[in-house]
Amino acid sequence: MVQNILLAMGTNEIIIILVIVLLMFGGKKIPELMRGVGRGVREFNDAKSNVKKEIEDSVNDSHKS
Repeated sequence: MVQNILLAMGTNEIIIILVIVLLMFGGKKIPELMRGVGRGVREFNDAKSNVKKEIEDSVNDSHKS
């Protein structure tokens, strides 16, 4: 869903959003903000991978029994 929204936005919309973020957070806070977003995405992907692995393991265990 997020990818569909990003693909539907044009260059002008992206520039406007970036300018608003820059004005809201300032140039010094943006790297810190992006690090936080990166950590959040990484944790989400790790959790998603763990859930997927647990489901696959339980499916494989049920087929062996």
